[in-house]
Amino acid sequence: MERVCFLLKVRQERLEEYRERHAAVWPEMLAALSAAGWHNYSLFLREDGLLVGYLETEDFAAAQAAMAATDVNTRWQADMAGFFEALDGAKPDEAMKPLTEVFHLDRLQRPGTGGDRP
Repeated sequence: MERVCFLLKVRQERLEEYRERHAAVWPEMLAALSAAGWHNYSLFLREDGLLVGYLETEDFAAAQAAMAATDVNTRWQADMAGFFEALDGAKPDEAMKPLTEVFHLDRLQRPGTGGDRP
């Protein structure tokens, strides 16, 4: 399972509306994410607008492509684009650049993975 974390920046003046939109995500969007292989997907929002996203999937590129092929995602991305800073013309889901994982506790604690050394 591939673990993906990314950052985006929500406009300060739209934080409350962003929270409200995510309290009522369209049911067809939720279904599309699940069907495309997005699992354990969470968004965390800091008061200054920093948005941290996390998901697990078998293949992130394939999961993104599956979402890009849906009409509901096209509508959602167009609807949400105005919430973000510095997209440089990209849709929000295209601006998601995964961070590099440098530590994972579970991986290091399993015997035989290098985490069993003192």
